Amino acid sequence: QVQLVEAGGDSVEAGGSLRLSCTVSGSTSGRYCMGWFRQGPGKEREGIALIHTYSGRTYYADSVKGRFTVSRDNSKNTLYLQMNGLKPEDTAQYYCVADVTTRNYCLLVPSVINYWGQGTQVTVSS
Repeated sequence: QVQLVEAGGDSVEAGGSLRLSCTVSGSTSGRYCMGWFRQGPGKEREGIALIHTYSGRTYYADSVKGRFTVSRDNSKNTLYLQMNGLKPEDTAQYYCVADVTTRNYCLLVPSVINYWGQGTQVTVSS
Protein backbone atom coordinates (compact mmCIF):
# COMPACT_ATOMS: atom_id res chain seq x y z
CA GLN A 1 0.00 0.00 0.00
CA VAL A 2 1.10 3.53 -0.82
CA GLN A 3 -0.31 6.67 0.75
CA LEU A 4 -0.14 9.99 -1.06
CA VAL A 5 -0.95 13.35 0.53
CA GLU A 6 -0.91 16.51 -1.57
CA ALA A 7 -0.40 20.08 -0.45
CA GLY A 8 0.15 23.47 -2.02
CA GLY A 9 -3.05 24.14 -3.92
CA ASP A 10 -4.09 27.78 -4.01
CA SER A 11 -5.72 30.55 -6.04
CA VAL A 12 -3.38 32.54 -8.27
CA GLU A 13 -3.58 34.97 -11.14
CA ALA A 14 -2.75 34.01 -14.68
CA GLY A 15 0.97 34.01 -15.31
CA GLY A 16 1.75 33.10 -11.73
CA SER A 17 3.50 30.07 -10.27
CA LEU A 18 2.72 27.40 -7.71
CA ARG A 19 4.53 24.37 -6.36
CA LEU A 20 2.53 21.35 -5.31
CA SER A 21 4.03 18.74 -3.05
CA CYS A 22 3.07 15.15 -2.37
CA THR A 23 4.25 13.24 0.67
CA VAL A 24 4.67 9.57 -0.13
CA SER A 25 4.51 6.84 2.50
CA GLY A 26 4.01 3.11 2.68
CA SER A 27 5.59 0.38 0.59
CA THR A 28 7.51 2.28 -2.09
CA SER A 29 10.26 -0.17 -2.95
CA GLY A 30 10.27 -1.35 -6.52
CA ARG A 31 9.51 0.32 -9.79
CA TYR A 32 6.92 3.07 -9.99
CA CYS A 33 5.69 5.82 -12.19
CA MET A 34 4.76 8.67 -9.90
CA GLY A 35 3.40 12.10 -10.63
CA TRP A 36 0.31 14.14 -11.22
CA PHE A 37 -3.10 14.02 -12.82
CA ARG A 38 -5.73 16.72 -12.81
CA GLN A 39 -9.45 17.11 -13.40
CA GLY A 40 -10.92 20.43 -14.35
CA PRO A 41 -14.61 21.39 -14.08
CA GLY A 42 -16.59 19.43 -16.63
CA LYS A 43 -13.47 17.69 -17.92
CA GLU A 44 -12.10 14.18 -17.81
CA ARG A 45 -9.22 13.27 -15.57
CA GLU A 46 -5.95 14.10 -17.38
CA GLY A 47 -2.45 12.79 -16.82
CA ILE A 48 -0.06 15.74 -16.90
CA ALA A 49 3.33 14.74 -15.47
CA LEU A 50 4.99 11.49 -14.43
CA ILE A 51 8.48 10.43 -13.42
CA HIS A 52 9.81 6.87 -13.68
CA THR A 53 11.47 6.05 -10.37
CA TYR A 54 13.94 3.62 -11.95
CA SER A 55 15.14 5.62 -14.98
CA GLY A 56 14.32 9.13 -13.76
CA ARG A 57 12.77 9.89 -17.12
CA THR A 58 9.88 12.36 -17.08
CA TYR A 59 6.72 12.45 -19.16
CA TYR A 60 4.46 15.44 -19.77
CA ALA A 61 1.15 16.16 -21.42
CA ASP A 62 1.40 18.60 -24.31
CA SER A 63 -0.85 20.98 -22.40
CA VAL A 64 1.80 21.55 -19.71
CA LYS A 65 5.08 20.80 -21.47
CA GLY A 66 7.57 23.61 -20.98
CA ARG A 67 5.60 25.13 -18.09
CA PHE A 68 5.38 22.35 -15.49
CA THR A 69 8.18 20.28 -13.96
CA VAL A 70 7.83 17.09 -11.94
CA SER A 71 10.60 16.14 -9.54
CA ARG A 72 11.22 14.05 -6.46
CA ASP A 73 13.30 14.29 -3.32
CA ASN A 74 13.96 10.77 -2.12
CA SER A 75 15.46 11.97 1.15
CA LYS A 76 12.12 13.58 2.02
CA ASN A 77 9.86 11.00 0.33
CA THR A 78 8.28 13.90 -1.49
CA LEU A 79 7.14 14.49 -5.04
CA TYR A 80 6.80 18.00 -6.47
CA LEU A 81 5.04 19.72 -9.32
CA GLN A 82 6.44 23.15 -10.16
CA MET A 83 3.89 25.05 -12.22
CA ASN A 84 4.92 28.23 -14.04
CA GLY A 85 3.06 30.40 -16.48
CA LEU A 86 -0.29 29.30 -15.11
CA LYS A 87 -3.35 29.77 -17.28
CA PRO A 88 -7.07 29.82 -16.39
CA GLU A 89 -7.41 26.47 -18.16
CA ASP A 90 -5.04 24.98 -15.58
CA THR A 91 -7.80 25.37 -12.99
CA ALA A 92 -8.44 21.88 -11.66
CA GLN A 93 -8.23 19.46 -8.80
CA TYR A 94 -4.69 18.08 -8.87
CA TYR A 95 -4.00 14.51 -7.78
CA CYS A 96 -0.75 12.86 -6.81
CA VAL A 97 -0.61 9.34 -8.27
CA ALA A 98 1.47 6.19 -8.28
CA ASP A 99 1.55 3.39 -10.84
CA VAL A 100 3.22 0.16 -9.73
CA THR A 101 4.81 -0.98 -12.97
CA THR A 102 7.22 -3.39 -14.62
CA ARG A 103 7.43 -1.13 -17.68
CA ASN A 104 10.49 0.93 -18.51
CA TYR A 105 8.22 3.80 -19.44
CA CYS A 106 5.21 5.64 -18.04
CA LEU A 107 1.72 6.10 -19.44
CA LEU A 108 -0.33 9.24 -18.83
CA VAL A 109 -3.59 7.34 -18.58
CA PRO A 110 -5.76 6.90 -15.48
CA SER A 111 -6.43 3.20 -16.11
CA VAL A 112 -2.91 2.17 -15.05
CA ILE A 113 -2.81 4.20 -11.83
CA ASN A 114 -2.89 2.11 -8.65
CA TYR A 115 -2.89 4.85 -6.02
CA TRP A 116 -4.45 8.30 -5.85
CA GLY A 117 -4.11 11.12 -3.35
CA GLN A 118 -7.14 13.04 -2.14
CA GLY A 119 -6.41 16.01 -4.39
CA THR A 120 -5.61 19.69 -3.97
CA GLN A 121 -7.38 22.56 -5.73
CA VAL A 122 -5.62 24.99 -8.03
CA THR A 123 -7.60 27.96 -9.29
CA VAL A 124 -6.16 30.36 -11.86
CA SER A 125 -7.96 33.65 -12.47
CA SER A 126 -7.59 35.77 -15.59
